[in-house]
Amino acid sequence: MSRDARPAQASFDIRAENPQETVVAGFSQFGLAGLTAVDYLVDHLEFEQVGHVTADQLPAVTPFENGRPRHHTRLFSHAEAELTVLVGELFVPVSAAKPFSDALLAWAESEGVGEFAVLNGVTLPHGPEEHRVFHVATDDYRQQRLDGVDVPPMGHGFLDGTNAELMARGMESDLRTAVFVTPVHQQVPDVEAAIRLLDAIERVYDLDVDTEPLEQFAAEVRSHYEDLTERLAERAEAELPEDRMYM
Repeated sequence: MSRDARPAQASFDIRAENPQETVVAGFSQFGLAGLTAVDYLVDHLEFEQVGHVTADQLPAVTPFENGRPRHHTRLFSHAEAELTVLVGELFVPVSAAKPFSDALLAWAESEGVGEFAVLNGVTLPHGPEEHRVFHVATDDYRQQRLDGVDVPPMGHGFLDGTNAELMARGMESDLRTAVFVTPVHQQVPDVEAAIRLLDAIERVYDLDVDTEPLEQFAAEVRSHYEDLTERLAERAEAELPEDRMYM
């Protein structure tokens, strides 16, 4: 490689049409609470797959179940719930956060998406009384969704990676944006954290989600998520952002 050559930048292609106005996303991060929550939401409320995301210049991963492969990042819609859900099983490193977010935001703008919410778990020191969900949200999102809903604001800190990129766009445009945050532990997946996120999103979006079967659901996907977390751990030191949120 010549001195002027640069590593190819990751790029993303989103193929999904006619999403609902609101997108709720869960990504691959430690504890996998957000990913588990959106995966369960799709399964429990029988969302219909409407598209997927492909990635270039990132380590390939193709999940499969019962011998059938699937795309690592998929979009599902539910007309009655008025939601589109993004299930992101691909680990997106900090270096790829901007092109990933840019692709999501360009797609959202072209398809008329007006709201983006992310379910997220963070590893931080906490006591049992802090086992709850907090929000970081733009003013218009709080006015639209959080008036009268018991989801307190996160005290202070920083968002990193994709979450930071999405929130920055929300502050600069009409896109209503929120990140729902809960502390997670190292077990895979952190089912209690996923249930907390589901409970919050149920209240925010007036859904009917029975979380009792989640323990069984989590057991069914535990092996898959253990493999996924091992992949995350291998890259953590070099690629993952620091958790710099504070209660």
